[in-house]
Amino acid sequence: MKEKLSCYIIDDEHLAQEILEEYIAKVPFLELKGTFMNPLEAAAQLDQDNPDLLFLDINMPDLDGLSLIPMLNPKPMIILTTAYDQYALKAFELEVKDYLVKPFSFERFYKGVLRLYQETSFKQQPEVKEIKAESKHEQEYIFLKVGHRIQKIATRDILFVEGMKDYLRIHTSKEKIMTLLSFTKLEELLPGQDFARVHRSFMVAIDKIDHIEKNRIRIAEQVIPISDSYSDSFYKKLRGLI
Repeated sequence: MKEKLSCYIIDDEHLAQEILEEYIAKVPFLELKGTFMNPLEAAAQLDQDNPDLLFLDINMPDLDGLSLIPMLNPKPMIILTTAYDQYALKAFELEVKDYLVKPFSFERFYKGVLRLYQETSFKQQPEVKEIKAESKHEQEYIFLKVGHRIQKIATRDILFVEGMKDYLRIHTSKEKIMTLLSFTKLEELLPGQDFARVHRSFMVAIDKIDHIEKNRIRIAEQVIPISDSYSDSFYKKLRGLI
C-alpha cells in the first residue's frame, strides 16, 4: 500500500503557494516535492520525478494550467486550484481529479486529497476476501478497506448500508464507516440470508428492522425507502423468513 502521495504545486501567486504548503504539511499521507511559479519551469522536473499528484493553477503567465495538462506524459493526478469557476467543464474533460475554487478551506482540501489517497490505496491493495466464522452457515465478521487501514466489522453490528456515489457508508450500532466499495462487492462479502437490498442506495440488515409501513423501513431512527425495483425480491425474502 502506498504510504504517501508525492506532490508538486504550480501557482504564480505566493500567497496561494503558502496556503497549499500549509495544508499539505497537515496531511500525513502527502509529501511535497517542489513548488513552481511557472509551468514551463516545472515541466522538466515533473517529467523526471513522475509525481503522484499535482496542484495546478489555471491563469498563469506564458502557459496556463489547462494547456499544460495534455502535455504531461505520464500524467499525474491533478487537482486544479483557481479563482475562477467557469473552467470546470473543460477541466473535467481533461480528467482532472478535483476542482478547488479559491479561497477553499482546509476541510474542502482534505476531503479531496483523502478521496484520491483512498482510491490509490484501494487499487494497490490486494483484494480482501471475507474471513468466515467456524460455522459454515454464519459469518460473524468481514474485513474492509477503510482509508489507509483494513478494518474488521462484525456483521451483527451492521444496521444498514447507504450508497454515497463511489463510497458506501456502513451504519453500525457503534459508528459510521466509509469504504470505497460497490454494493455488488459488499453483497458478495455479507451473508445473503441476513441482508437485503431495498433501494439503489440502501441495503438493510433484516434482523435490525423495527417495522415496515407503506414501503418504508424503520431501523433505529432511520426511515429507509423500498423502491419498486427491489420490492419484489425483498418481500419474497421476508416471506421466506416468516
